[in-house]
Amino acid sequence: MELKEMMALVSRSGRHLQRYNLGRRQVVGCIPYRYKDFTELSLVDEDAFEVLLISPQRKGKGLLFPKGGWEKDETIEDAAQRETVEEAGVRGEVECKLGTWYFENKAGDTAYEGHMFPLFVTEELDYWPEKEIRQRTWMNVREARKLCQNGWMKEALEVLVSRLTSQSKRTKGELFPGVERTSSGRAIILPWGCRAQILSPPLPSSTEEA
Repeated sequence: MELKEMMALVSRSGRHLQRYNLGRRQVVGCIPYRYKDFTELSLVDEDAFEVLLISPQRKGKGLLFPKGGWEKDETIEDAAQRETVEEAGVRGEVECKLGTWYFENKAGDTAYEGHMFPLFVTEELDYWPEKEIRQRTWMNVREARKLCQNGWMKEALEVLVSRLTSQSKRTKGELFPGVERTSSGRAIILPWGCRAQILSPPLPSSTEEA
């Protein structure tokens, strides 16, 4: 990795650019996902893809998806990508928003407005800003349901699962009109972007851990 790129991979700090809406701190996160194997892909089955979870900053039970504050000098999609790079060390295509959730911290003294996006992973970094304080783990959806510690993030996961598996009646050719292959013959699936079905999220109510 070039020095210039390494210098750019530094977590933002401070709250002077933080966005608020009606007193709620606005945060943005992603559910990073990837497909296991295009040749064995069954879109009816949620086991066709994996999601990436990270450990929280504070030691405790459970995992979570990357998320953080949305700042005034960036778009919501840029914030989603930035937080995912900082906390999970992956890059990819930010797709259509899964929904907006409203929740409070465990102490009940801070209110949040959380926006979640899917992120189709195209690159995993060896070095990222929070590598020394977080661990990242790929897992199937069933494992993610058990280990994710935030209820509102679990709801976002269910929206993503419904969105991806709802395409089961369409053929692979219709879903992936462009499929690139490497020299070894392995397929690379191009991301869906906003062509995937958009579902309304459930009404959220939960607490969160950083």
